[in-house]
Amino acid sequence: MPHLAEGIDRFQREVFPAKAGLFARLATVHRPRTLFIGCSDARVVPELITQTDPGELFVIRTAGNLVPAHTPGGDAVSAGVEYAVAVLGVRDVIVCGHSACGAMTALAEGHDLGSAPAVAGWLRHADASLARTAATGRTGDVVALVHENVAAQLANLATHPSVARALAGGDVRLHGWVFDIAAGSVEELDTVARPAAVAA
Repeated sequence: MPHLAEGIDRFQREVFPAKAGLFARLATVHRPRTLFIGCSDARVVPELITQTDPGELFVIRTAGNLVPAHTPGGDAVSAGVEYAVAVLGVRDVIVCGHSACGAMTALAEGHDLGSAPAVAGWLRHADASLARTAATGRTGDVVALVHENVAAQLANLATHPSVARALAGGDVRLHGWVFDIAAGSVEELDTVARPAAVAA
């Protein structure tokens, strides 16, 4: 913890004064233009990768950058998606996977998750990703699964009513990215999520 306290001190002494005007504006205005859905992996830092300032990205981070398909009732991911799209009016939504993803590695390699039942349950949201990878003949290939998972999560995202409405109205664009940790590169996938039927 001491290094975190030192970081806060450095932020207050060096970073905040240089961006005092930005923070003064952000104290009363919240208008991010992009929803970034990424993995909770500590090596994947959206603001660092995109070199964006505070206030530019609305960020949701989940294990495996998973986005459950819409179901009745609320959960943290669907609430965050709905707020970003329907209330904040973000124009772009990015689902970003990454190299060496622990969640995708566990699935691709068939790791025993018996001692982590909550993790095992959560990773069921990647069942379609596994099926997509198997359909391409690349079962067990972590890199392929990372890519297919981004596509599958974009499809899940399009099932959310707020996203489906925004897609149908041309008010939002969906993007799939894969971040390579070792290379520091970002690959944009050629993936298009189709609008789902809009709930009444």
